[in-house]
Amino acid sequence: MASRNTRILEAAARVIARRGVRGLRVEELAAEAGVSTGLIYYHFKDRTGILRHTLEFINDRAERYTTVRDADAPPLGPREELEQILLLELQDSAEVRENSAAWGELRASAVFDSALREDLARATLVWVQEVAALLGQVRPMAPAAKLAAAAERLTALLEGLSMRWLSGGLGIDHARTLMRGGVEAELSGLESR
Repeated sequence: MASRNTRILEAAARVIARRGVRGLRVEELAAEAGVSTGLIYYHFKDRTGILRHTLEFINDRAERYTTVRDADAPPLGPREELEQILLLELQDSAEVRENSAAWGELRASAVFDSALREDLARATLVWVQEVAALLGQVRPMAPAAKLAAAAERLTALLEGLSMRWLSGGLGIDHARTLMRGGVEAELSGLESR
């Protein structure tokens, strides 16, 4: 059953990335996942349930591909870990492209959907807190409010760079260079009081 849910959520992420939230049709989702529409409604109740679970799915998937490391690789320092987690959101793989495009579509739809807006706000808060914690490991003497503000700016920068890269307005190498510059600027800002 879990593999069926995963198949449905993978298909939902693909359809949302390709057609947007407004273009998500349960019949098309069922065909993409190779299941019946009744099964989708059974597991997810309604369209809002599909969107909420898809948001969780893409967050979990991003967590996996940004934290995966070779077991034999030496441990990263806090700064390297921070950069790696952010830069792995800018890698040219089908999974990252799909995840980033689906995230952007969900974010855009949240402008008009208050339930989705609340779910995205919670997911974004968790992401900002994770980045703030990593910044705090690099700059342990920085005040919590400054760490949170820096994390907000970095995650917003990453979302903007990702959308520009995905839409062809920016090359991936340049996007990654700009992200590294953003990390450097935020860390420098946390040094000074």
